[in-house]
Amino acid sequence: MIPLDQSWTLFLDRDGVINRRLPGAYVQQWEEFEFYAGNLEALAQLSKWFATIIVVTNQQGIGKGMMSAADLEQVHERMRASIEAAGGRIDAIYYCPDLKTKADHCRKPRPALALQAQADFPQIHFERSIMVGDSLSDLQFGHRLGMKTVWITTKLEELEQIEMAIKTGEITVDFKAASLAAWTQNL
Repeated sequence: MIPLDQSWTLFLDRDGVINRRLPGAYVQQWEEFEFYAGNLEALAQLSKWFATIIVVTNQQGIGKGMMSAADLEQVHERMRASIEAAGGRIDAIYYCPDLKTKADHCRKPRPALALQAQADFPQIHFERSIMVGDSLSDLQFGHRLGMKTVWITTKLEELEQIEMAIKTGEITVDFKAASLAAWTQNL
């Protein structure tokens, strides 16, 4: 158990954690966005426990030309409005539009998104932060920055790779859950 208080920050991946991920595709418009069951209630509860809640998400669909930054902003506006209507909040959303192949990209597991969040919210201390993600890059991101990590086991195609990374000590997973809602119930 982590002794949470209002000095802690929660970092959340989006696809596969907050909403259903579209394997091999991208959520390009609001009609494709689907919250996982129980997540709106979980986000309302988490909003009471954490001082700052940040979404960090790789969105290379922009880099591939499949959607625009404006399309993504519309999805995020509707997501935030839904979360707020349910009593929760997201303090900021940071995304990386870069392709994986770009030489100097900002994608997780690189720390650029977290460092930008910390610049905007100086009260963020990574050792008092939790990263919740479904992919190896999410868990590497949190681990490398000294955060506690929560593995949401929705990305089935990476299960073996993540288990091997844990076994070899490449990453540490502090908690494992089937969903954000399930993890929140155990806090």
